[in-house]
Amino acid sequence: QVQLMESGGGSVQPGEALRLSCAASGSISRINAMGWYRQATGKQREWVAGITNDGNRGYAESVKGRFAISRDVAANKVYLYMMNLNSDDTAAYYCGANGRNDLRAMEYWGKGTLVSISS
Repeated sequence: QVQLMESGGGSVQPGEALRLSCAASGSISRINAMGWYRQATGKQREWVAGITNDGNRGYAESVKGRFAISRDVAANKVYLYMMNLNSDDTAAYYCGANGRNDLRAMEYWGKGTLVSISS
């Protein structure tokens, strides 16, 4: 099994930046890709970004140009740097991982970290 733990959430004002981190543990050799999803209150969980072990990245259209995903394979971590945040970015953010080299379809999940954007 793979365990994932997110950190770095919080409350910021519109236009500010925030960096989320996710640490993987357990059967980390199973991981070929990691990524982030988010879920706002009353909405479905949506894919935000993904990255494979060899650095292939993908982003949802709503965050392109504002969010950047990166991976430290040796440290078993994935990061999401979020810039120019707005109220639409308010959500619980979940880290995911899979063993299929897929940017979107996660098999393992963290418990989430809350991000709130308000003035």
